[in-house]
Amino acid sequence: MNNKAKKIFLIIMIIIFSIGILYGCYKVFIWKNDNEIVDDINKDINESIEVEIVEEKKEYKVDFKKLKKINPDTVAYLKVNNTLIDYAVVKGSDNSYYLKHNFKKKTSKTGWIFASYRNKFDGSDKNIVIFGHNMQSGKMFGTLKNILNEDWYTNEENRYVTLITEDGNHIYEVFSVYTVKAEDYYINTYFANNINFYYFLNEIKKRSIYDFGVKLNKNDKILTLSTCRSGSTYRTVLHAKKIK
Repeated sequence: MNNKAKKIFLIIMIIIFSIGILYGCYKVFIWKNDNEIVDDINKDINESIEVEIVEEKKEYKVDFKKLKKINPDTVAYLKVNNTLIDYAVVKGSDNSYYLKHNFKKKTSKTGWIFASYRNKFDGSDKNIVIFGHNMQSGKMFGTLKNILNEDWYTNEENRYVTLITEDGNHIYEVFSVYTVKAEDYYINTYFANNINFYYFLNEIKKRSIYDFGVKLNKNDKILTLSTCRSGSTYRTVLHAKKIK
């Protein structure tokens, strides 16, 4: 390779390297900006949330009228102990919109915490399914992976998930945590009859990496939380039975 060719090669490499650095800086900027926007949105949301200590336990009061002024798609508020999951929940007309839009319906890679569009939130849902991105920052469902740690699922404090809807505060008891390849089975919201639902409950309970000792029956109603595993086709899943 002559000197001229070497210089051209060097220039090309410098250009490629510079583009790589600029692209990396751009990605960091977008990541930081999205996370700051999430924090700002949560500040607005928190103005609609009151927390009271009743018998040494936190009880949430949610002003859904205020939240719906920000986003009329608001259907619930979700809290999972010993995670950073503490969010208003929305529901779109499909299961893709809130993968790319935040609570204020602005385009965002963080998306938002959203329920399956198939859920009704009228008291008839047998399986309320809620999704969120597995963000490296820990936001959205980035800390749902905590449920797979022994010190999480053996801690009694973590057995109960709070879901607040317009008709009141609801408590769900965790009965199954696991990872599974992406599928539609565990996010099923329609069941032909109670017998089919009971078979479904038994199947998702058997998948659990830990036996929570929770008894299930065909009349139960459950909550399902789901997020993707980083860089894989697997999903991290939590199922909990409504007890209140």
